[in-house]
Amino acid sequence: MLKMFATQLTGIFKKIDEKEEFSFEDGARLLAQAPVGDGSIYLFGTKEMRAVEYEALEGAEPFLEAKLLSATSVEQLSDADRVVIFTRTAGDEEAVALGRQLRERDIPFVAVSTVMEHDTEGDLAELADVHIDLRLTRGLLPDDMGNRYGYPSSMAALFVYYGLKFTIEEMLAEYEE
Repeated sequence: MLKMFATQLTGIFKKIDEKEEFSFEDGARLLAQAPVGDGSIYLFGTKEMRAVEYEALEGAEPFLEAKLLSATSVEQLSDADRVVIFTRTAGDEEAVALGRQLRERDIPFVAVSTVMEHDTEGDLAELADVHIDLRLTRGLLPDDMGNRYGYPSSMAALFVYYGLKFTIEEMLAEYEE
């Protein structure tokens, strides 16, 4: 089962890499504007996506430009700041509410989530300046009853996080030269 899961997970990573290539570049470019100016990059994760926050701030290679955004500190952001929202689906109520607050305050942001069929107008994918779709609409493994399990949303989000982080760091290194 683990081999099948690894194969499916590799397929998800490959699909994100191929289908979201331009969104990675656009998102990194948008986020890199903060440290180049007088702003900061803020991270916000809902539920299991807090794994990204921990990796960015407490991991072996912290993302030095990143700070944690609490749901109550939106008022303290300036137009020089940038935000990345990580959530399981684009319709997540907490993430959409934050996206609306950011939009009202003209704070540019990137959203990372899966767009589901039942997501509606005004979801995170529509609100965000750049949206990166995790493309994880169901579990990766079939069971004997025809259901699916093994939904690695935080693993997919960490893959996107690293893609953004590496691209931003490359951009900032070029800017400093």
